[in-house]
Amino acid sequence: MEITVKHDKEKERFVTEVEGFEAYLLYNIKDDKIDFYSTYTPPPLRGKGVAKKVVEYAFNYAKENNLKVIPTCSYVQSFVERYKEYQDLLA
Repeated sequence: MEITVKHDKEKERFVTEVEGFEAYLLYNIKDDKIDFYSTYTPPPLRGKGVAKKVVEYAFNYAKENNLKVIPTCSYVQSFVERYKEYQDLLA
């Protein structure tokens, strides 16, 4: 399954469409910080690595734009616990 993530700046989200369903990560930016405050993955896509891909994309965006991440979303918090290489991006 190919997962292509897009940055929807207008709606302040990172989003992908897989099998006709949308999974996304909502954020807002203030100064040099980006708050990842909510993720959603439709039930048919859960457990397939979709949220992981969206969050990885978002962290890479933060890194490329010199933004520190505020991991408000519980999924993002658990992601950072699992993938320690992203911890240096935390605010």
